[in-house]
Amino acid sequence: MRVCLLASGSKGNAIFIETPETGLLLDAGLSAKELNRRLEMIGSGADHLHGLLVSHEHQDHSRGIGPLSRRCKIPVFMHQKTRRALPRLGQIDDHREFNPGQRFQFRDLDIETIPLTHDAELTVGYVVSTPQGKIGVVTDLGLATRLVVDRLRGCRVLVLESNHDEDLLRDGPYPWHLKQRIKSQHGHLSNRDCSALLKELVWDGLEAVFLAHMSETNNTPAHALDCATEVLENQSVCRPLLILGSQEHVSQCLQFD
Repeated sequence: MRVCLLASGSKGNAIFIETPETGLLLDAGLSAKELNRRLEMIGSGADHLHGLLVSHEHQDHSRGIGPLSRRCKIPVFMHQKTRRALPRLGQIDDHREFNPGQRFQFRDLDIETIPLTHDAELTVGYVVSTPQGKIGVVTDLGLATRLVVDRLRGCRVLVLESNHDEDLLRDGPYPWHLKQRIKSQHGHLSNRDCSALLKELVWDGLEAVFLAHMSETNNTPAHALDCATEVLENQSVCRPLLILGSQEHVSQCLQFD
């Protein structure tokens, strides 16, 4: 199993998961050309993709859906509300709908959707169960509900939103209404909120945590790492690897037996 953040931030997001049988992309927030370039950087490529999961319609998660799905002839899993919110998406030959909270099988994977609080038509996170363990992904949410916590328990790998430092957001250049939107229960998780969620999810099988969707304006890698590290240093259950997502380059690519 391999897990990698191809891109993570306010300008584009995509997560690659690979098992012996399946290449899966979670969101396609870059152009199809750039996604293929980044996949090639880790020894793969768009031609090795078998499916695409979509969390919601915002452009930093959906920009490459249409061209990539048509080029690779792969199924696109997204809610009907998300599809309707993308009127310029173009033809999707294999659109597979789901309901929030639904579980479904795809090749060698068991996939569960998690309803999230975010200001889109409908936003979901995912738990992808592979033969090598579970991967939990929640990258756009204003509140980590009890349902989110329950669904993410027992994951070997977590991809968690660590969007902003609360002080940097407060004192930063964004207009007031945008600051209010970001810190609302339908916005994005702060570093502190991310750490509180992580504290709930530590267990002896947790091996890696990706810190994702960091704001380039209202956060720094040091701020995000400090918050998560503090949580992990104050427990003795596990010692997972912490990995920062980046807008500009591919993250460390994890490989598990």
